[in-house]
Amino acid sequence: MSPDKPNLDKIQSRCLEFLEERMDADPAHDLSHVKRVVQNTMRLTQTENGRAEVTVPAAWLHDCVSVKKDSPMRKQASRLAAGEAVKFLESLDYPAGLLPQVHHAIEAHSFSANIPTRSLEARIVQDADRLEALGAIGITRCFLTGGSMGTPLYSAVDPFATRRVADDSRYTLDHFYCKLFKLADTMKTDAGRAEAIRRTEYMRSFLQQLGQEIGVE
Repeated sequence: MSPDKPNLDKIQSRCLEFLEERMDADPAHDLSHVKRVVQNTMRLTQTENGRAEVTVPAAWLHDCVSVKKDSPMRKQASRLAAGEAVKFLESLDYPAGLLPQVHHAIEAHSFSANIPTRSLEARIVQDADRLEALGAIGITRCFLTGGSMGTPLYSAVDPFATRRVADDSRYTLDHFYCKLFKLADTMKTDAGRAEAIRRTEYMRSFLQQLGQEIGVE
């Protein structure tokens, strides 16, 4: 493999094979999620003039180690994934000079890890993953996660947390207020921020429709 121009088509095929053998049944972090993050990453990489040889393998492998959302190891998931990804890429003779950058892009993508992004490529992968929590797909994934954890959809007394402190450990819909509506302000690229704002507005319109259907303003 060329030290300067890795064959990304081949690498993506190998990453797909690698993930098909190891990804678990978490519906919000399945292979479809990974493919969408890769798609977001490619779009942001092109718009922001990032290096695809860093962002693309990082996007494919960012969730290659799965840790349950309620696990005490959750904050370590991205670091574990980064280490496992580098080992896998080393087995493919991926250019050694790119591995630390791929490692950082993976470890810094996580919201819960709270690792500062030190490169454009890390900012791209982080934004690409956070876009998955917004818009129509974000709503779907939020409800999938809440359902898998047995969390009620919303408070029957105050569905939209207008008279109480939002608590997403008690109600799934509260996750919109605890985290999702704040994500647009955390985006690190111009293209990512613009898309995050657009998706957030869609989510607000969804809540307006939901309010009409359940009879709550």
